[in-house]
Amino acid sequence: MRKRIRLLIALLSVFVLFAAACGDDDDSSDSTDETDETDATDTAAEGEGSIWVLLPDSATSDRWEKDDRRFFKEGFEAAGLAEGDDFTIVNAEGSGETQIGQAEQAIGDGASVIVLTSNDSGSGAAIIDIAREAGVGVVEYDRFNTEGSAGGDIYVSFDNVEVGATMAEVATPVIDELDADPKQVVMLNGGETDNNAFLFRDGYNATVEEKVSAGEWELVDDQFVPEWDNQAAQDLMDQILVAAENNVDAIFAANDGLAGGVIASLENAGLDPLEIPITGQDATQAGIQNVLLGVQTMTVYKPIKLEAAAAVDAALALRAGEDVTALSGEFVFIGIDADGKPTDSPEGEGVVPYMALTPIGVTADNVADTVIADGFRTVEEICTGDVAETDFCQENA
Repeated sequence: MRKRIRLLIALLSVFVLFAAACGDDDDSSDSTDETDETDATDTAAEGEGSIWVLLPDSATSDRWEKDDRRFFKEGFEAAGLAEGDDFTIVNAEGSGETQIGQAEQAIGDGASVIVLTSNDSGSGAAIIDIAREAGVGVVEYDRFNTEGSAGGDIYVSFDNVEVGATMAEVATPVIDELDADPKQVVMLNGGETDNNAFLFRDGYNATVEEKVSAGEWELVDDQFVPEWDNQAAQDLMDQILVAAENNVDAIFAANDGLAGGVIASLENAGLDPLEIPITGQDATQAGIQNVLLGVQTMTVYKPIKLEAAAAVDAALALRAGEDVTALSGEFVFIGIDADGKPTDSPEGEGVVPYMALTPIGVTADNVADTVIADGFRTVEEICTGDVAETDFCQENA
C-alpha cells in the first residue's frame, strides 16, 4: 500500500511540474509574440525608432562630410535627439553595395525613417524598396532615385533645373563678351546615374540651345562625367581639347569638383583659365577660392543648412506619423514624377512631393554677401595660399 501511495504522489508531482512548465512556456511565448508585434507595428506610429542618414561619399564633393553631416547633427540635436541612440549618420564612401548594407543595418536597428542621398539611382531605388517593404519612411535627400523605384515619401532638394539656369544666367554675359565668333562652348555634365545631372543640364542647356540656334555659340562637346569623378572630368577635358585643337572658349562644368578638373586640363594644355569662363556648383572651399582667383567664373551656392533643416523636419514628421506636405519653410512644394522630372503639383499618380529650395549664383563680387554672411564659409578657411593675396582677402582678412 505504501508503495502505491508513494508511486501516486510521484506521478502527481511529475504531472504538476509538467503542467507548470507547459504553462510557463505558453505564457512566455504569448508575452514574446505580443512584445514583438507591438515593437514591429507601433514604433513609427508612436514617433519612436531611430532616424538614419545615409550619405554617399566624401570624394566627389566635400559638402557631404563638411556641411551636410554637421547640419543634420545640429538639426536633430536641436530637436532633442541623441546621436547614436535616436539618430545615426553614415557615409558609404562611393559604394552602392555598402549603402544597401547600411540601409539593412538601419532597418535591423529599428529605424523608422531613412534619409537617403544615394550613390546611384539603381542602388538608391533598391534601398527605397527595401525600406518600403519594412514599413520604414524614406526622405530622398538632394538626389532623386528613378530606376523603377516606388519612390520615397518626400524629396528634399534645390530646384535643380534652376541650379543649371543660374549657371547660364551668370556665365552668359561673360561668354558674350569674348572676341570669338561664334563662341566655342563645352557642356561637362555630372554622372548619368544621378538624375540631378540631367536636371542641371536642362537648366543651362536651354540657354546653350538658344545661343546655338542664333548662331552666336557652337557646341563643341556635351559629355557626362562617370560618377562625378573629378579625375575623369580632367581626362575627358583633355580629350575634348585634343579633338578641338584647343579651340574652346567656355565650359559649363556641373560642379566645383568637375570645374577643378577642367582648370587643371586647361593649364596642362597651355591655356589660361583666367580667359575662359567656367561654371561650378556647391560653393565648396576650393570652388570659392577658384572664383576669387578668377580661374572659375562662378559657383552656385545652395544653402545646405536650409536643405538639411527641411530634411530634418520631414524626417521628424514621418517619424511622428504626420503629414509631411503640411510642413512650411524656406521652400516651395512642387512634385517630381517617376522619370525624375519636376511637376507643378505635389499630387498625382506616381508623383513624389518635392520640397524645392532656391539656389544662389556666387561670383567674386558677392562672396561676402552670400556664403560668408551665412556662415557657410569663413574668411579664414578661404584666404589661404595664393588666395590670401586677392582683393577680397586683403579687404576682409
